Amino acid sequence: MEEPRRRTLYGRRRGKKLRAGQQSLLDTLLPRLAIVLPPEGETIDLARAFGGRLPSNGVWLEVGFGSGEHLVWQAEQHPDVGLIGCEPYLNGVAKCLAHIERTSVSNIRLFTDDARLLMAALPPRSLARVFILFPDPWPKARHHKRRFVQRETLDRLADLMTPGAELRLATDDPSYLPWMVEHACTHPRFEWLAENPQDWRTRPGDWPATRYEQKGIAGQPVFLRLRRRQK
Repeated sequence: MEEPRRRTLYGRRRGKKLRAGQQSLLDTLLPRLAIVLPPEGETIDLARAFGGRLPSNGVWLEVGFGSGEHLVWQAEQHPDVGLIGCEPYLNGVAKCLAHIERTSVSNIRLFTDDARLLMAALPPRSLARVFILFPDPWPKARHHKRRFVQRETLDRLADLMTPGAELRLATDDPSYLPWMVEHACTHPRFEWLAENPQDWRTRPGDWPATRYEQKGIAGQPVFLRLRRRQK
């Protein structure tokens, strides 16, 4: 018997009151883009989610897209890729929807709950790239169990990613970097692609800065790129 789906979210789902236009996007555009979980024990039909056929260059997942700048940029640059963005914070979802409406991108789908619920329902080897950018660091030691980057989560991502698929992580929190290295960069099913320190201190060209970064983040951002091993 499968375990029941468990929400493990911490923190707010809503911030300040949404403007009328933002609420309108949640009411009208979000239902057209939202991924709905299938019945327990079934997997999401990704072809159906993307309008009847799988995107020719696969499906990418972004966990915690914030306001959606990075998600929408990737969608604009890669129209032959389907992107799924996960974000439970509805104020951020509303901002992302505004970016989607402004750019008219059609290859984004959204999930507005715990990303782990979505991951539990995705079919194996269905993701060609995954982004986990600036997740909440939960800096207090007693809260480390709340961090998204955990061995269990990485095990599931390895099942969901195709061999050779890329996992991208970023953090600006000094305490989260060694945690990411310990849990992700040493994971037996992933290969860390850095050859020297400059590789993880330098932003790749296809990795745009988010508004969060541009506002002046607390520390030096670190960019980790890993590849799903063939076995």
